[in-house]
Amino acid sequence: KNISKWTNDSKELIKKKINKKQKLIFIGSSMGSWIALNLFKTFKKQITGFIGISSAPEFLENLMWKKFSKKIKKEILNKKIYYLKIDNFTYPLTKQLIFDGRKNKIFNNNIKIKIPIVLFHGLKDSIVPLKFSRKIMKICKSSNKKIIKIKNGDHSLSKKNNIKKICSELRNMVFNHI
Repeated sequence: KNISKWTNDSKELIKKKINKKQKLIFIGSSMGSWIALNLFKTFKKQITGFIGISSAPEFLENLMWKKFSKKIKKEILNKKIYYLKIDNFTYPLTKQLIFDGRKNKIFNNNIKIKIPIVLFHGLKDSIVPLKFSRKIMKICKSSNKKIIKIKNGDHSLSKKNNIKKICSELRNMVFNHI
């Protein structure tokens, strides 16, 4: 699996379930924001809002590959897989996934779409730095946009008070922009 496949699967699912006249609000967390941003071109006329949560476009290159040791990079290139252990999880990272991520760069794009964009980012996110949300703000040229920084928020932003803030912004989008 890779970013291209997940983006295409999402595109096909939306096309299958939603007619072209229906409006869409995309909500993406971490890698899901990257996939949502990839879908902007396809659904530009239908999208009425975007909420990004700890958004991580291009994380494969910027947060992983560039920081890996030569030993890890060599293992990925030669064995075509590396098992990255973080906390209680093991993530299989394939050469194909890393290289596909390079085909899905968005930070060099200009996204011209007149929709509200709200990005939530925890100031205690130890996985994705705030600069990723700031970069999204820079590439989204003509949008009503803001970053909401959560003082004690981590990467998941899954605490009850964080979810309330996200739901409040979503309600605002639904009732004010559709």
